[in-house]
Amino acid sequence: MLCAMSVPASAAKERAGRHAAGYARDGMRVGLGTGSTVHFTIVALGEAGLDITCAATSTSTDGLARSLGLTVVTPDEVGHLDIAIDGADEVDPALNLTKGGGGAHTREKVVAEMADRFIVVVDESKLVDHLGPFGTPIEVLPFAPGVVAARVRALGATDVVFRDQPSDNGNLLADAHFGPIVDPGGLATELAAIPGLVEHGLFAGTLVERVVVAGADAVRELTH
Repeated sequence: MLCAMSVPASAAKERAGRHAAGYARDGMRVGLGTGSTVHFTIVALGEAGLDITCAATSTSTDGLARSLGLTVVTPDEVGHLDIAIDGADEVDPALNLTKGGGGAHTREKVVAEMADRFIVVVDESKLVDHLGPFGTPIEVLPFAPGVVAARVRALGATDVVFRDQPSDNGNLLADAHFGPIVDPGGLATELAAIPGLVEHGLFAGTLVERVVVAGADAVRELTH
């Protein structure tokens, strides 16, 4: 496997992000993700001057897209997306994802589910044998965070660490540490069943059309 650490990480991220922008076409409705890699996708889309309508997954993405002249509307206004492009914190061999390092995973999951095609952009450092080492981001209602954290620990988390900053939705953000996750689908179902847990950062590989991966020498794509 090529090692992304042999080139500056920012260069690999830019390579992947710009490559993914090539999937957008005039007239499309495009979901814009959040993070350091998809940042370059948004920049490339702004430079391309395409006639597209975008839905943003965070206030930071919304601001960047508008500053580049892209048209941004709410998910309700656009209704349906032709394509969504986003980054990931981990990608396993089945294209299951860990997302939410930037705290936008709830909105990112809404936008990904709205799209006919979901394309993920990463550098090779994000490829893992099993999800889990990064931690699993969760968004939690402020009402009873301790109760939610206890339920998450009961599912096998060794620790649940709350972040200082809230989500764009005004909820609490935390990272649950399960170690290597052998059955991400099963854990995702169990997390989703916890009252007060708004959303988790496990994304099923079935959502993903392809993963654009930038390595030291080239961009490659992973598909099912």
